[in-house]
Amino acid sequence: MSVTTPAGFEAAGVAAGLKSSGALDLALVVNRGPRRAAAAVFTSNRAQANPIIWSRQVIADGEVAAIVLNSGGANCFTGAQGFQTTHATAEAVAEQLDVSAGDVLVCSTGLIGEQLDRSALLSGVAAAAGALGPHGDDAARAIMTTDSVPKTVVVEGPGYTIGGMAKGAGMLAPGLATMLAVLTTDADLPAAELDRALRIATRVSFDRLDSDGCMSTNDQVTLMASGASGVSPELDAFAQLLVDACVLLMLQLQADAEGASHDIRIEVTGAVTEADAVEVARSVARSNLFKAAMFGNDPNWGRVLAAIGTTSAQFDPYAVDVSFNNVRLCHAGAPDRSRDEVDLRDRAITVHIELHAGSEQATIYTNDLTHDYVHENSAYAS
Repeated sequence: MSVTTPAGFEAAGVAAGLKSSGALDLALVVNRGPRRAAAAVFTSNRAQANPIIWSRQVIADGEVAAIVLNSGGANCFTGAQGFQTTHATAEAVAEQLDVSAGDVLVCSTGLIGEQLDRSALLSGVAAAAGALGPHGDDAARAIMTTDSVPKTVVVEGPGYTIGGMAKGAGMLAPGLATMLAVLTTDADLPAAELDRALRIATRVSFDRLDSDGCMSTNDQVTLMASGASGVSPELDAFAQLLVDACVLLMLQLQADAEGASHDIRIEVTGAVTEADAVEVARSVARSNLFKAAMFGNDPNWGRVLAAIGTTSAQFDPYAVDVSFNNVRLCHAGAPDRSRDEVDLRDRAITVHIELHAGSEQATIYTNDLTHDYVHENSAYAS
């Protein structure tokens, strides 16, 4: 299962020497066509890494021949030298593949504020170009940072395929995208339709993951179409399959969140608008008090009500019901069943919030706040 499952794509993952461990740290995914249509969504963080600045320019015409991704350094807040490194990386890929540098997307992930070793990057590009083949699994490993496992997916459509890979274990509060994700398809669709489908998919998948409330400077999701299947699917059907692929990747990201011991699904129903439902669910997902209670297996529904009371969503706090794992502990803003009836020792937890204000709903995915998360992020740059 990988980005090379759809026809028309090759990939490689190599060790360029950006990581002191000697692990794979540079990935290259190439679209061999016949179509080279693409779309991408980027972080909405105003602080943006050099590869994001570059890739925004590249995607403007909707045509992409390749994407090169490195771990071992974010290339963010690295000044003119850092942007020159991004440009040089794209130029190196272009030379190896005999394409235009303006058709090469660049992604980076790792520590902010450190210059990448340009010579190592360029040597890695040459090595990756020489190793291209059905090596999507190596590519998925090459983009890992604090990830414990690679994340890949394949979804089959009628006569065409969608493949994907993603990385991310921390800074998972995406706005438009997730840490890094590449999706490929051999469907024959123009860039404008890919863009529409990708935004539909990310809105209800990656954008609904809020693991730690921290948005990356390097977030990017890219979708490339080779057209090699010769099948031009109806857009809505393709978009639904793309949603399925993105959700499967998102759930893998959630399950690998740094230090997490619980995967938490926060469902909000009875909202006036979908935006209200998202705001309410996200307020709970970002409550450190709530997340700490989940780590302690404590179904503290009072922390849920306290969190949602800070939102601007339309509802009466004294009409709300709150359930943990299908046990309603709060009804109409007052105690209902005993907390002793809830067992939160399993990794999966579902919190259901019924606002009784309308008919809209939304779900946000998050994790608990653990000692391991604090430890890992206290020593990240060491």
